[in-house]
Amino acid sequence: MSARPDLVICGDIVTPSGILEGGWLAITGGTITALGTGAPPEAGRTERYGNALVLPGAIDGQVHACSAGGLAGLKPTTRSAAAGGITTIVDMPYDDPEPLQTLAALSRKVEAIEELASVDVALYATVPRKSCDAVLDLVAAGCCAVKISHFESHPTRFPRIPMDETLDLLEVLAPTDIPVGLHNEDQEIVLARIARFKAEGRIGAEYHSPSRPEAAELVDTAAFLELGAVTGAHVHIVHISTPRGYDLVRHYAESGHRATGEMCAHYLHFDAEIDIPRLGNLLKVNPPIRAGVKEQLWDRYRRGDFAFISSDHGSWPLERKLTASVFDAGAGITGLETLVLSYFTDLSERFDDPAQRLARDLSENPAKFFGLYPRKGVLQPGSDADVTILTRSTVQFDASRTQDGLNWSPYDKEMFAASIAATYVRGKQVFDGKNVAEVAGHGRFVRRH
Repeated sequence: MSARPDLVICGDIVTPSGILEGGWLAITGGTITALGTGAPPEAGRTERYGNALVLPGAIDGQVHACSAGGLAGLKPTTRSAAAGGITTIVDMPYDDPEPLQTLAALSRKVEAIEELASVDVALYATVPRKSCDAVLDLVAAGCCAVKISHFESHPTRFPRIPMDETLDLLEVLAPTDIPVGLHNEDQEIVLARIARFKAEGRIGAEYHSPSRPEAAELVDTAAFLELGAVTGAHVHIVHISTPRGYDLVRHYAESGHRATGEMCAHYLHFDAEIDIPRLGNLLKVNPPIRAGVKEQLWDRYRRGDFAFISSDHGSWPLERKLTASVFDAGAGITGLETLVLSYFTDLSERFDDPAQRLARDLSENPAKFFGLYPRKGVLQPGSDADVTILTRSTVQFDASRTQDGLNWSPYDKEMFAASIAATYVRGKQVFDGKNVAEVAGHGRFVRRH
């Protein structure tokens, strides 16, 4: 290393090959230039974090920043990401009021990112009903994945793409390396069950999961995987709540097809039978958190039946949750400030190497999946200096202090095995363990490469 670095960070450096205890990381111009152990090099500034874990910045591969407040939601959402040790979010396309399905919408969202974001942002695109003409242009412009739904939450903002149009889309994208993600629930089954439950007056939170039965999820998952097998496209299930869903993905992957599944942290953490009675609508997500399957999902984790871990962060204000009927409540939970902490805690209870698993599942694997690696997802020379500092100590999570302005969480008052001591995005500190810096506009649109 010839030139004096701008910044050196000292701590236990987590790399793909192991942990460099008492290590250091040198950064110049927002890029990692060197790392090692022993005496650190002289630098413009040196930050010493003792035996805290120095991790590659976390990447949350499933975030809904703009579903409630439009593009303005990027500002509080990315502040929350910074406080949660997340240096890149991959944002979903179902923005209010206009989904990301045209080059004009992409241009407006990129402008908003570069004005409002505190962390870097990669983007999913989507398609409107009856047309996928623009999808290759969106991919060429840098969108890293495409998302569709087989359940309609809104006729234009979040439409249902039927099977024939799904086939058209997969045929268009099959020659590319772009993953096509699916919200995987059969609409006919779900709507019929919801209507039945409403008619019977069963509207409490405990009826959410049975109103969206595993059959609805599995039938749609299987159909989408088969379309992927026929077309050769990369098909991806963005959230799987049931062990058999991972068995289906594994079957297609082992048969040589481009099939992947995503694990959301809340499915590994909560159990509907235990947690719905105390949390109610706060725990409403789609597909639902199930009863009695959590340890089976951890078995699928051990088998490696997932691409990466995400939060599926939803930016709903609390009043959208506190409804008399669960069927009127917003689906989704806040998750950016709990993803790293809850997942590290759950890993620590089950494995001897939680830090390396965390780095793999929340950094390296999503970076590779979305075409951001090795610029993102790893601490090595030449990579962006995206860094998460994790202090290993027992801390109680306080949702009233979150940076998203929502100030609620189903994880409120839980004890975590770590806390975020600092977050750096391309070498700039955006969180110091207590406060998010006023760095709106530091975030950049990150293109797939």
